[in-house]
Amino acid sequence: MSVHINAKKGDIAETILLPGDPLRAKWIAETFLENAFCYNEVRGMLGYTGTFQGRKISVQGTGMGIPSISIYAHELIADFGVKNLVRVGSAGAIRPEVEMRDVIIAMSASSNSSLNRNRFKGGDFAPTASFDLFEKAVSTAKQLKIPFKAGNVLSSDLFYTDDPKEHQIWAAYNVLCVEMEAAGLYSIAAKHDVKALAILTISDSLITGEQTSAKERETSFNQMIQIALELGD
Repeated sequence: MSVHINAKKGDIAETILLPGDPLRAKWIAETFLENAFCYNEVRGMLGYTGTFQGRKISVQGTGMGIPSISIYAHELIADFGVKNLVRVGSAGAIRPEVEMRDVIIAMSASSNSSLNRNRFKGGDFAPTASFDLFEKAVSTAKQLKIPFKAGNVLSSDLFYTDDPKEHQIWAAYNVLCVEMEAAGLYSIAAKHDVKALAILTISDSLITGEQTSAKERETSFNQMIQIALELGD
């Protein structure tokens, strides 16, 4: 048991999917996993373990933002021995070629957060995906004939910004989309020498103003889940 995860040793698999929304965790468990049981309800952050094609898989809600996912990632790794952490989340498009419902596999995660600058005494650490998971995700997407885009994403500390055009600075340097967690996950995974990857679905566009509903984000982003479930050993 840890501070934020009320699970027993052995309850959580070495491979875990990490949606921000705990209700998406519930939906993933009920839709894709066999014999799933709930191991965590602390603070409403639901966590489940079951099997997928005979392999033990867990799924844990993490909340929104780098601080929140960093807490859950740290406890999952340090207290429960998780080895493969796969964020499955939503993101906003900031490049014109990135369209609604596109699947994005995040090679790296830029950020406007000061978290790593504090860690590295002003230095710029580059949060990067595990190559093993990235390579496997790309291969899986191709095998499943799921279209995807791969590249740099932005992990922002701000959902509502004072400057509505701020994303254009990042887009000019070929950053594909904006979300709020990947840089934190990649940093914690690097610190503990485990594997991490973020697979995202475009839920809205900062260019066109299009948006999906909360229910759609919770229950209809199947393709990124199908890829993520294949990444367990």
